[in-house]
Amino acid sequence: MTVAPVRLVLLPGMDGTGDLFEPLKEAMGPHAVIDVVRYPGRQALGYGELEPLVRARLPTQAPFVLLGESFSGPLAISIAASRPPGLLGLILCCSFARRPGPGLAVMRAGLLDLSMHLLHSRLMRAPMRHLLLGRSATPHLSEMLDDSLGQVSVAVMTRRMKEVQRVDVRDKLSLVRVPAMYLQALQDRIVPRRAATLIQQRLSALRVVKLEGPHGLLQACPIASARAIENFCRDLQPISP
Repeated sequence: MTVAPVRLVLLPGMDGTGDLFEPLKEAMGPHAVIDVVRYPGRQALGYGELEPLVRARLPTQAPFVLLGESFSGPLAISIAASRPPGLLGLILCCSFARRPGPGLAVMRAGLLDLSMHLLHSRLMRAPMRHLLLGRSATPHLSEMLDDSLGQVSVAVMTRRMKEVQRVDVRDKLSLVRVPAMYLQALQDRIVPRRAATLIQQRLSALRVVKLEGPHGLLQACPIASARAIENFCRDLQPISP
């Protein structure tokens, strides 16, 4: 008897490119089976429009674990709640089930469009790197982040931020029937720690793993993140002859 590998399906953060998963993929090693879902960078799609796109990319012939990073957490929760065939587990990384304010309150209402134009400008690239990567903002990671954000239009980023401001999938958490884990970055300056607490209130079996690192945990701390993911998946792996 051998342990069959579990396919990991990764849903990206706000940039949606999936390119920022490269450090994690490298840390997971060459034998890891990983699918990266990528969102259109020039189509301003909301959660409701992105969900069927994600569902179409889910494996149909192999068991899998779904990971939602930051922006994609609500999508991962919604999909897991519907219990798609083959789903073995759910991982949320630095994410939320409802708007993670009040830190983002300044971007609400009429200020949102102006704020997103500013955040997308060259002037804000250094502050954005510091916000997302903290002291781990190496030249290589900084370049990766800049390249990813450069692939996404301001209109798309604005639409995604508006979606974050009004999302609330807490009612779907009680429908999740697979094991779930939350990767929490202890130096996260974007999503507060209470986001995990709110999820755990509706999903009592949630395993919260706290790791030293910034919001961009999978990029800044890929080895620690990979080990946590591997430990979680190891208990889920089906046995094959």
